[in-house]
Amino acid sequence: MSFPRTIIESLSVSRLIIGSNWFLGYSHTSAAKDQLINETMSAARIADILVAFMQAGVDTFYGMRPEPILVRALAEAQQRAGRALITVAIPTLPLNPDAAGRAEAARILDEHAALGVAICMPHQATTDAFVNRRTQSLAGIEPYLAMIRERGMLPGLSTHMPETPGYADATGLDVATYIQIYNAAGFLMQIEVDWVQRMIWQARKPVITIKPLAAGRLMPLVGLAFAWSTIRDCDMVCVGSSSPAEAEELIELSYAILERRAPRVGLQETRSKASLQAKP
Repeated sequence: MSFPRTIIESLSVSRLIIGSNWFLGYSHTSAAKDQLINETMSAARIADILVAFMQAGVDTFYGMRPEPILVRALAEAQQRAGRALITVAIPTLPLNPDAAGRAEAARILDEHAALGVAICMPHQATTDAFVNRRTQSLAGIEPYLAMIRERGMLPGLSTHMPETPGYADATGLDVATYIQIYNAAGFLMQIEVDWVQRMIWQARKPVITIKPLAAGRLMPLVGLAFAWSTIRDCDMVCVGSSSPAEAEELIELSYAILERRAPRVGLQETRSKASLQAKP
C-alpha cells in the first residue's frame, strides 16, 4: 500500500506526515497531560505507531531530533518495516547569526545531518524572529539556509506567521517547503482561517500543514475533512497519534476523504446511541 505522495524539490514524500508531539509530551492541553504522555510513551510504543503508518505507505516523519527515545524508536521501526523513514527536523537555531551563532548552528545542524535528516526547517521560534513586516523579508536567516543546504538537507521554514511563505517567495529565499498551522478551529492561528488558506494556495512551494485536529479539540473526521479538502494536491497534512489503532484510523479516514467514500472505522459506542443501533 502506498499513500498519495507529493514532491519537495526532487524528494518524494507521503502527503500524510507523522507528527511527533504525542511522542514527546507536547499536548497543547496542560502540564498534567504532557506529564502523562511522557510517563506512558516509550521507544517501543513509538516504534509500534511508526510501523502502523509505514505499512500504509506513510513514510515521512516530522520532528526528528537527537532524543534517545526517537533515535531508538526510528531504528526499531525501520528495521521492522523493512523500509526507511524520510525525516523532517525543526531545530531551534541562534537568533544572532554572528560568528558564535553560526558556530552553534553548525554544531546543531551537523548533529541533525548525522541522523540522516532529509528536510531541515528552522523552528518557528527561530524563523518568526527573522520575519520583518516593515521590509517584508526574513533578512538575516540566509546563512542558516545555506548551512542546511551545504549539509545535504533540503532547507525549509517552520512558521506560525502566514506572511512567511509570501515574504520568502518574493525575496527568493532558498527554501523547498513551508510549515503552516492550519485547522478548522483556528487553533494557534494568528488570523482567520480563510486568510491562511489563501496564503497556502499562493505559496510557490509545497506547504506542510500542522495541527489539523487542533491538538485534540477537533474530532479526526472533522479536522481531516477540512484539511484535505481545502489544501492543494502538492500540500501535506501532519498529524500525531498515540497508538497504532489511532494511526490506522487516521489513515483510513484520510483515504476515505480523499476517495470521497464512507470511512470504514468503528464508532464510539455509548448507551445514548443505543437507539441508533436498534433493529426494526
